[in-house]
Amino acid sequence: MNEGASINELAPERRLRRLELAVTRRLDGLLHGQYLGLLPGLGSEPAGTREYRPGEDEVRRMDWAVTARTTVPHVRTVEADRELATWVLVDASPSMDFGTAELEKRELATASVAAVGFLAAGLGNRLGAHVLGPFGVRRYPARTGRTHLLGILRNLLAIPRGAPQTDPTGLADAMEGLHRAVNRRGLVVVVSDFLDGLDQDGLGPAAPEWEKPLRRLAARHQVLAVQVTDPRERDLPDVGLLTLVDPETGRRREVSTAGRRLRERYAAAARQQQDTVTGALRRSGAQHLPLRTDGDWVADIVRHVHAQRRLSRAARRPAVPGGSA
Repeated sequence: MNEGASINELAPERRLRRLELAVTRRLDGLLHGQYLGLLPGLGSEPAGTREYRPGEDEVRRMDWAVTARTTVPHVRTVEADRELATWVLVDASPSMDFGTAELEKRELATASVAAVGFLAAGLGNRLGAHVLGPFGVRRYPARTGRTHLLGILRNLLAIPRGAPQTDPTGLADAMEGLHRAVNRRGLVVVVSDFLDGLDQDGLGPAAPEWEKPLRRLAARHQVLAVQVTDPRERDLPDVGLLTLVDPETGRRREVSTAGRRLRERYAAAARQQQDTVTGALRRSGAQHLPLRTDGDWVADIVRHVHAQRRLSRAARRPAVPGGSA
């Protein structure tokens, strides 16, 4: 069963409780497991030195002082920082007020923030947020505790659907703002449909405006890009005359969906647009987690975390002496 299937039918406080139960129940094993982070990678705290392993260790991690003293090559080791700050940048702009399945995209974005937040809170880490909405960017400092997380989620759910855009801040500018505000290395989670900042028709070949700012974030932090999509953004159903509304500008257009050729062109353009977004995320160095409004978002997040933890364990596994290359 999809635990988030009916959360937007409930009162705000009951929605928060439903989200908390859905996430903690399904991620219970992860919340109590050994800390390895949402993404694989080395930690940031010095943990000593060990002998250099040819073909496995990077030369830039050589500890030259210990190497000179012992005459045996040594490398610096680090361990995971267990009090990392996790920052989420949440896109709550008008384009996220869309959904044709169990959830709207903004509801799914809030659910993914809840999952990240409860994972971080379960380990005692701090969580901060930048929320990009029709009002610009609202910033929440990094703090610990369930009350702080629920406050962020409550404010996300309280943003009025279809609110007029009073501040045209784009996703690229919001990323730049987060990059300037967060100096210490940590985990950054960007939750968006990533449709802002594409070229005029959204099909490339120009890179999205947010690609360079995201690359700068990924150079300093571990970055997870959570892309929220709806099935109707990929395929157009045959439902006769359909009125389309641009949530950003309010422009309307009536389209006849009966023609197969139109539907095929729409699907082809949607695939091309997705390729543009996927390529930009890959080039930026961010991990990509796609979530759909008609999917089991908790299961998708669990699979992603399990996959990253397997990668992390494999990276930490010592080499077998005398083993084959």
